[in-house]
Amino acid sequence: MQHSFAGLPSDFYTRLMPTPLPQPYLVAASSQAAALIGLDQASLAEQSTLDILAGNAIPDQAQPLSAVYSGHQFGVWAGQLGDGRAILLGEVPTEHGPIELQLKGAGLTPYSRMGDGRAVLRSSIREFLCSEAMAALGIPTSRALAVAGSDQGVVRETIETSAVVLRMAPTFIRFGSFEHWFYRNQPEQLKTLADYVIARFYPQLRDAANPYAALLEAVTRRTAELMAHWQAVGFMHGVMNTDNMSILGETIDYGPFGFMEAFDSNHICNHSDSQGRYSYGNQPQIGHWNCYALGQALLPLIGEVETAQAALDVYQPVFAAKIDALLRAKLGFTTAQDDDRDLLDAMFGMLHDNHPDFTLFFRRLGNLQVDADTSEEGNAHPDAPLRDLFIDRAAFDAWALRYRARLRQENSIDSLRKAAMDAVNPKYVLRNYLAQVAIEKAQQKDFTEVARLLKVLQRPFDEQPEHEAYAALPPDWASHLEVSCSS
Repeated sequence: MQHSFAGLPSDFYTRLMPTPLPQPYLVAASSQAAALIGLDQASLAEQSTLDILAGNAIPDQAQPLSAVYSGHQFGVWAGQLGDGRAILLGEVPTEHGPIELQLKGAGLTPYSRMGDGRAVLRSSIREFLCSEAMAALGIPTSRALAVAGSDQGVVRETIETSAVVLRMAPTFIRFGSFEHWFYRNQPEQLKTLADYVIARFYPQLRDAANPYAALLEAVTRRTAELMAHWQAVGFMHGVMNTDNMSILGETIDYGPFGFMEAFDSNHICNHSDSQGRYSYGNQPQIGHWNCYALGQALLPLIGEVETAQAALDVYQPVFAAKIDALLRAKLGFTTAQDDDRDLLDAMFGMLHDNHPDFTLFFRRLGNLQVDADTSEEGNAHPDAPLRDLFIDRAAFDAWALRYRARLRQENSIDSLRKAAMDAVNPKYVLRNYLAQVAIEKAQQKDFTEVARLLKVLQRPFDEQPEHEAYAALPPDWASHLEVSCSS
């Protein structure tokens, strides 16, 4: 194990040991994440591994530390934050580059503020499952190796049991890491961090005319593409604070996230977000806002405001190109046409007005046949499974008429299009109620549902007829579920 971040000056972090988790037990583990760092299934079951997962032991050559950073929270400068319950152990070399290992929920740190440094079983399971689900969807994300649980109680809205999740990513440096030094007026530390990030993660930028502007542009591009990925699959992060934005354009810090069910462009997945700042429809512009915050922090290194602005100006065209490409693929188009944007806008307007299930709409759209006889009504209508998702079926019919005409323009073949659409439109996503069922069983020491759900989510595009229930519309009780910043 190595630890390049520990090579930075001491004011970037605090060295400390994890707080042991009393009488830990393994809740869940991802063999796919384990394979990335050379672990096999058998090693995940060993007591020595569990001790590391729980923070009761550390790997050889580990240098545990918690990093300091700052950030904007809900658009307001929050000052110093830092790893309040996360401890970075070090990094493991892999064929794809070093991967850092971080324990979340491993105890108090100097940055815990009013918190207790622990994570609860509920949120740990949610982060574990969603990290692995997002990876299977092909969306840039941190990974989760495993969750270790304990009967130790922690107080949130109620008393819950504690847990530790081991997270994996090339780095956990975030926008707020740069903001910290900018707002403290410490340009030497700002430059040290920027040089470290460029050398380690963006080495191709070292010879640019202005490496720091090139860094801002590269991060802006990655962030714009990440936002497009989120929008295309209906994922909502819930807390897009600058301290939760990865410098690599990966999804990190899973908290009150959600996948869109009944479509509403204004949907707010985080109960704590009273103003709706991080609603589904706002995510792209908030991603851009966060890049501006990063640009502000990097300005002392970039120099000219105009140079920074030019780097930030790539956001909108990159996002537009990526989301259009993703949506064309979701609709089964193999070409780009000038009026595609009108068709897409009409589709989202129809979805917003009728609130069909987002995932089911796109999955069932793949079954639409170009030359089907649509004169029938009721169950005999060829589009019935899709059409029945809509309150205003006439509105759907009108849009479907335009969609079919668009497909005919490129001589679309039903079977080929369905195969292509099924490869990008997931059948299975981590719906909140599915996570809740798994959590409630896990709270009773039954971890089988967590394992079963993980296996389903690791193959989101496959039919998996034996798991059909996991793709169904959510039950009525699911509408009462709320997720918040509390964890």
